[in-house]
Amino acid sequence: MTTIPKIMTGAYLPGNGTVEFKEYEIPELGHGEVLIKTKSSTICGSDIRCIYHEHLGKGPEGYQTGMVAGHEPCGQIVATGPGMRRFKTGDRVVLYHISGCGMCNDCRRGYMISCTSEEFRKAYGWQRNGGMAPYMVAEEKDCVLLPDELSYSDGAQVACGFGTVYEGLEKIGISGNDAVLITGLGPVGLAAAMLCKAMGASKVIGIEAIDERIEISKNLELRKGSGIKLFDAVLKAGPDNVAEVRALTGGMGCEKVVECSANANARLTAVQAARKWGKIVLIGEGGLMSPDFAPSPDMIHDQKTLFGSWVTNLWRMEELVERIVRWNIHPADLVTHRFPLEQAPEAYALMASGKCGKVAVCFDEELTV
Repeated sequence: MTTIPKIMTGAYLPGNGTVEFKEYEIPELGHGEVLIKTKSSTICGSDIRCIYHEHLGKGPEGYQTGMVAGHEPCGQIVATGPGMRRFKTGDRVVLYHISGCGMCNDCRRGYMISCTSEEFRKAYGWQRNGGMAPYMVAEEKDCVLLPDELSYSDGAQVACGFGTVYEGLEKIGISGNDAVLITGLGPVGLAAAMLCKAMGASKVIGIEAIDERIEISKNLELRKGSGIKLFDAVLKAGPDNVAEVRALTGGMGCEKVVECSANANARLTAVQAARKWGKIVLIGEGGLMSPDFAPSPDMIHDQKTLFGSWVTNLWRMEELVERIVRWNIHPADLVTHRFPLEQAPEAYALMASGKCGKVAVCFDEELTV
């Protein structure tokens, strides 16, 4: 029987490139709420960009100072409030990282990320306490069951990282007919490569500026020990990238392009390196398009299609965890560093450096992997 404390220590982000700790009360559970014992909480690049370095968001999308950080948690339900409809104590769960009102059009589509309610839309780790603590309170409606075949560090990446990528890939479509270019090989770009390979892409090309990430990308496999590399080629970011991609694709360019960097030059490369009738999806947050982007020659005349894609919906998360098991892949293979909670400052600093794959703050059995 798990003994649940009344007080816990959690990590929050003051917005000056540091991590601080304080004590938080574990509240009584309300109707439809669950208490989750955190097992793995991975760090998202948006936390670095929008909270760790400085607090960029405003109003309902702003980080509320002092909230427990972490919007990529995964763990096990250890207590439930009244009114449960599906989940129970002992269930292993992933969280959709925004709790929406449930009543607006976007919520009814499953896209709580786009919830229009300023009163009820609250993101875990931003406007309500997140996963950088031993326990967290969540809404039952935000939970997705984690299959037994997946670890907690697999599950932690499903909502924001892999879910975001999967949504974008479903918009452009991936099959064995496709050569795919991925610009930006941080954790989201690596997730894109793993999913593209699992979905049958015939060739995956990556572009990255940071040397450490280039080396990580070159060595990763679809499944550990399989010998199947995630990338068929990894290029150093530079002015010749479009020509290099065309040389790798018979002079044609790639059928599908996934832009994960938010860098203006990379976005221009993504558009220009797509072949005629190609499809491009922008996933990387922030930044601008290059001033050299010329819509007519770069897109219109070549009949290219450009998509924007933001996070995913709840039913697609459930679909994704099922397919990850079917494809026999493990998002946790992209985790290069694991830290205990007390080393969260080091974890965030490493993630901010960009010289890593995915970084996870782990608890219990997830620390010993």
